[in-house]
Amino acid sequence: MTGGEWPSGEGEDAFLLHFAQTAFLNDNPDAIAVAVSGGSDSMALLHLFIRVQAHRGGVVRAVTVDHRLRPEAADEARMVATFCKGHGVSHRTLVWDHGPIRGNLQDQARRARYDLIGDWAREESIGHIVLGHTADDQAETFLMGLAREAGLDGLSGMRKSWTEGGIRWARPYLLAERSELRDYLNRQGIQWIEDPSNADDRFARVKARRALKAMRPLGVSVNKLSGVVCNLSSALQAIQMMTSDAARQMASTSAGEVVLSRPEFRLLSHEVSRRLLIGALKWVSGETYAPRQSALIRVQEAVREVRHATLSGCRIRVSEAEIRVTREPKAVAGIEGPTDMPWDGRWRLSGPHAPGLRVRALGADGLRQCPDWRETGHSRAALVVSPAIWRGEMLVAAPLAGLSEGWVAEIVAGFHSVLLSH
Repeated sequence: MTGGEWPSGEGEDAFLLHFAQTAFLNDNPDAIAVAVSGGSDSMALLHLFIRVQAHRGGVVRAVTVDHRLRPEAADEARMVATFCKGHGVSHRTLVWDHGPIRGNLQDQARRARYDLIGDWAREESIGHIVLGHTADDQAETFLMGLAREAGLDGLSGMRKSWTEGGIRWARPYLLAERSELRDYLNRQGIQWIEDPSNADDRFARVKARRALKAMRPLGVSVNKLSGVVCNLSSALQAIQMMTSDAARQMASTSAGEVVLSRPEFRLLSHEVSRRLLIGALKWVSGETYAPRQSALIRVQEAVREVRHATLSGCRIRVSEAEIRVTREPKAVAGIEGPTDMPWDGRWRLSGPHAPGLRVRALGADGLRQCPDWRETGHSRAALVVSPAIWRGEMLVAAPLAGLSEGWVAEIVAGFHSVLLSH
């Protein structure tokens, strides 16, 4: 059977194999990493990708995260490892070493999981990772968004694919229901693990799952809610593109600072200007989430009245001609680390790394040691919060302030990537 005909001849499995085969569109990576918890969704994901990669002549690498939140998790990881060994798949278990957890447990665990898997993939030179989320997860996420009065972003569900940190992530089964993946496992004689937290009413996702069952008599199904999410996602993409286009016309970046043309900004629709301002604040601060609406309204009023403001660890300086969003000095005070690690969550340094060198903000005192800083074209406000290399109290280099000494400082992710993220 030729590659063009496969997987149409695979019977009931054909449509699930097709989703896996097209997870990265026309890109057919040699190695694909599969995140496997041992639950039904991820076990089906793993087995389907084993088949797809075998057909292509590629390999599968499996990874499991033990969050150290349940004593059974280690046994579950070993079960996945045993399954992988039986199918000739390399497997790695990653452990989340954490102290006391405060706040949203599931959100913190999710963030840790993505960070651990991403770091592992980069170390192993793996550029493609698949996740086992389904249409059920989309529907549950939508209901959870309704409960917290989410806007368009919060109701548009999970992304099908995205690139972050040099890795392409994909969720091939957002249009497949969990029951379809379980039917597949039953046909293949593959067992899975039932996570007891899936029955724990303390978690919002479990409540959403039960609410979905209760709404079936109304005709509200996973499939229909998935369709709603797809429609909202299309609308969101259109608005994101409008915002990105506006940014290309009126926004520029300089030494980590965002500069917006105020006259053009004020002509934008409310939604596009709001998103552009949020994007600037998130990019400069490195924050994942948008600021609270009440705080954002205060900044919008300051822009309208030509007043300065602060929000999200940023200074917003407003004149008749422009809006400048810069990192606030006190937000980076005390942030220090090795030169070969990202600084302030968004800067990457390259140069003659050596023991004893540290990176922290240049500051006003450091800027005075850079006599050529004005020639860089960067504002003073941006430079005092830019990364500099220090040996104790001695300034070694300030790559953005005209004192490079062989060093280069770059932003990890561009401004437009924030505007298009969701």
